[in-house]
Amino acid sequence: MTVLPDDRLSLAAEFPDATREQWQHLVAGVLRKSGKEVAGTEAEHALSTTLEDGLSIQPLYTVRDSAPDPGLPGFPPFVRGARAEGNTAGGWDVRQRHAVADSSAVLADLENGTTSLWLVVGESAGITVAELGSALEGVFLDLAPVVLDAGAETGQAARRLLRLYEERGVAADAARGNLGADPLGHEARTGDSYDIAPLTELARECADRRPGVRAFTVDALPYHEAGGSAAQELGSSLATGVAYLRALTDAGLSVEQACAQLEFRYAATADQFLTIAKLRAARRLWARVAEVCGASRAGAQVQHAVTSPVMMTRRDPWVNMLRATVATLAAGVGGADAVTVLPFDEALGVPDAFARRIARNTSTILIEESHLSRVIDPAGGSHYVERLTDELARAAWEFFQEIERAGGQAAALRSGMLGERLARTWSARSAKLAKRKEPVTGVSEFPHLAEKPVVRAPAPVPPSGGLPRVRRDEAFEALRARSDAHLAKTGARPRIHLAALGPAAAHTARLTFAANLFQAGGIEPVTEGTFEESGARQACLCSSDALYEEQAEAVAAELRAAGAEQVFLAGRPGPYEGVDTYVFAGCDAVSVLSATLDRMGVS
Repeated sequence: MTVLPDDRLSLAAEFPDATREQWQHLVAGVLRKSGKEVAGTEAEHALSTTLEDGLSIQPLYTVRDSAPDPGLPGFPPFVRGARAEGNTAGGWDVRQRHAVADSSAVLADLENGTTSLWLVVGESAGITVAELGSALEGVFLDLAPVVLDAGAETGQAARRLLRLYEERGVAADAARGNLGADPLGHEARTGDSYDIAPLTELARECADRRPGVRAFTVDALPYHEAGGSAAQELGSSLATGVAYLRALTDAGLSVEQACAQLEFRYAATADQFLTIAKLRAARRLWARVAEVCGASRAGAQVQHAVTSPVMMTRRDPWVNMLRATVATLAAGVGGADAVTVLPFDEALGVPDAFARRIARNTSTILIEESHLSRVIDPAGGSHYVERLTDELARAAWEFFQEIERAGGQAAALRSGMLGERLARTWSARSAKLAKRKEPVTGVSEFPHLAEKPVVRAPAPVPPSGGLPRVRRDEAFEALRARSDAHLAKTGARPRIHLAALGPAAAHTARLTFAANLFQAGGIEPVTEGTFEESGARQACLCSSDALYEEQAEAVAAELRAAGAEQVFLAGRPGPYEGVDTYVFAGCDAVSVLSATLDRMGVS
């Protein structure tokens, strides 16, 4: 029955309630037109989307798709937010990352919207410990929180930062930030470990004297950047957090004090709803850990979200602004306490002033103009988001238990178990990327061969030797690099002639498809003139199935006679003599393009 609101006005009052079965019947009718004969729940399942971790997204969620009560903001299990007021007071913390000792860039950020700093410190990978003071020259350390990322040099960098607080007269209770101790994260990055004992002493000092400074960061980015799924990222962060809890409590801190020394760092991707669910699930999972440890109220996880480096592309990097905007929105809606928007040119080198300005303004617009932080957990109550949060939390908890059974995070890293699981996940995802089932705009879809390269100064070399760092664009980037080298050597890109058969209505769709496909591999499509005039040695037939039946074999023979060394056909494989290779939606584009470049002599 239709329930009327208090004012007795309901525009649906005159209509009977629709049932799920009626909706499924309509879906089956639509699918029937595309050649799929399914009915009932099978019609609904035909529209579902499979994710990693055994999860799937259904096309429709209703009240029947129940999930556990998420509670209220500021109360366990903290799904709806770690703090009762959420980010309503002034939005999330806008945190900018710096890996070069440039105080003018730091001050420009702080004077124009950035509210905290994330400094990469290290002799070979960023700002040196000795440069820390100059990098923070002119910064009011009682107003701008500082977060360190110093790897094996964390102890030295932390002591230097604490001395800076004292030298500049910052009261112990006024200092804010994080010393960034993360020995397991460093081991994941480099394969090398360092002693945690001095870091627990730093944590004790922070707990006793500096309540606004945390000592440890649980950084899940190494697992995300190694190709891990959302559940693997969460499970690894839980295992790392539990390892640090054990070390801190063994050093004499209470569970409550130990929890207060941890900040968690997660990746925010352009998959908006999965990111929202991931941050909500992370809070629920950590609340469960705190509950088991007997400190339920201490389980409010502090989260730092970073726009995903994996999704950033080197070709057509301007599109990264759009990806970062969606990821930032998802991080804000998901309740992150701090958000770092990586500049759009981050994958190319040291970001310039324009890129940093766009990065910080992304958060500013979402907070100040879109009012995104005015409502706490705006996605809460959505049947879809609540169900996805629950399913992701369960998958992550299962992976966390698997790591614990393997001996904990350190043992899982050193045995290779964790790396193998991440690699397996990335291998499956790479296959989807190669087949363009996961499209990358500007790279595997709608590439722009004539784009002017964006050049940046080289960035400090990041730590390596541990888990790999992957990017979604890497396979296509390798193909484009081969094309660039050929262009530099010969003055022209490798070419392919697209032979359109019949009228525009018959060939336009597949002509466009083929042009996009070959450009993704750095191969220039030529559509004007004859094959001989194109300067190409390969050709691709583009038309409808009906015209292929009539003309494909004859035209393929003509192209062969004109000198074509290889003939492609845009469409599903068929019995056409003279056609060597078929390209179609779902084919392995990377394999096809790589083999084509090989035959063209493009090394």
